Amino acid sequence: MEYANHVSEIINAFSPAPLTMGQMDKFYCKNTMEYRTSDRFYSPIEDIFDSCRDPEERNAFLLLGHRGCGKSTELNRMSQRLISQGYPVKTVACGVDLDLFNIVYSDLFILMGEALVGIAEELGCKLKKDILDDIMSFWAEGTETAVSKEAAAIDLEAGMSVENGGIFKGLLNIFARIKMDLKFNEEIRKEYRRKISVRSSEWIKILGCVSEEITGKTGGKRPIIIFEDLDKLNPEDAWKVFYNYAAILSGMAFPVIYTFPIGLSYDARFSAMESYFVTKSLPMIKIDTLEGEPYQEGREVIKEIVKKRASQELFEKDVLEKLIQYTGGSLRDLFHAINASAKRAQRRDSESVSMEDAERALEELKTSLTRRIEEKDYNFLLNIYKGNKERIEDKGMLLKMLQASVVLEYNGKRWHNVHPLVVDFFVEQGLTERDGK
Repeated sequence: MEYANHVSEIINAFSPAPLTMGQMDKFYCKNTMEYRTSDRFYSPIEDIFDSCRDPEERNAFLLLGHRGCGKSTELNRMSQRLISQGYPVKTVACGVDLDLFNIVYSDLFILMGEALVGIAEELGCKLKKDILDDIMSFWAEGTETAVSKEAAAIDLEAGMSVENGGIFKGLLNIFARIKMDLKFNEEIRKEYRRKISVRSSEWIKILGCVSEEITGKTGGKRPIIIFEDLDKLNPEDAWKVFYNYAAILSGMAFPVIYTFPIGLSYDARFSAMESYFVTKSLPMIKIDTLEGEPYQEGREVIKEIVKKRASQELFEKDVLEKLIQYTGGSLRDLFHAINASAKRAQRRDSESVSMEDAERALEELKTSLTRRIEEKDYNFLLNIYKGNKERIEDKGMLLKMLQASVVLEYNGKRWHNVHPLVVDFFVEQGLTERDGK
């Protein structure tokens, strides 16, 4: 990613992918947390950071937040800081490694194993022979359809060709084969899951042993694993993964951070989750107050995020302000609208994004949002917009609307508002006025 000085470079600069560690120094905007939480001294990310470094603290975290609010970038920034202090960190992209529409808790255990072996390899750990044997035996013994003893032996032999840690190549080959089957092979997937389910305590013990070896190598600093993309699970699948297995998933001897769908915090079952996990929420950047007035400080910090990536000269007068206003603090929606605007400007052979470019892009985004709601949802949404922003009794409907991103949650008192583009749709339909009356 490079800074955009021309319209043609905007699309690359506003990729929806989170910032990587290597991009932080150039593109990361440090000053967003105060405008998310309404408190310059509070940060959910900082709380997780502190706990990961304290061996006496609880190990398992659920990080909640809207899709596109910046969770992944903040987690990458936190990882960068932890790594700079000598902590081994591995981020697992569940959306890449697994089928998010077909996932169970045991899949995460398998990915934990791969992550820990990967960390051990990077650190040059010398795992004890009995640990290596236990890993191979776990996947090879008593299995007809999963990793065979012969296949495992071939992988391990390939890795052993390099002394002092070459064995890791073979282990990682085994995990690569397992991941491929988890994603694409239904029959073998069942076998892996059955094995973890029946022998979960044995696998947890193996993970703990690998973690101990890593901690010894780092002088007492525990490995940290971050599971990304789990906030994209639909509610039913998220509960299937977490609710019945909270004790197991939160019982690791090393810190584990799971992203989690924010809407599920309104489900009655969520209180049970808080008994097992440290739960933290990363709010949206607020652009309006609870009373409906523009919150200029929040709008300015979003503008700073844009300035980090592109020259302001690429946007005609008031264009960027309008894009920020109508995307409601959602960085994902803002970046989508900026990209769509830039594509149109480029097709016009223009050197800047015009107001018409922005309006067309916002119209496209509005169409996408309003397709997610039905006429029977209108009164619920209008009730929020017209003033019922804090106490919402229909938690089931709220969960549905949060999942669809047509209702956004903000900081401080934990209040909600309807996405500005959905409000715009209601105004067009004559269902409300712009000022909310």
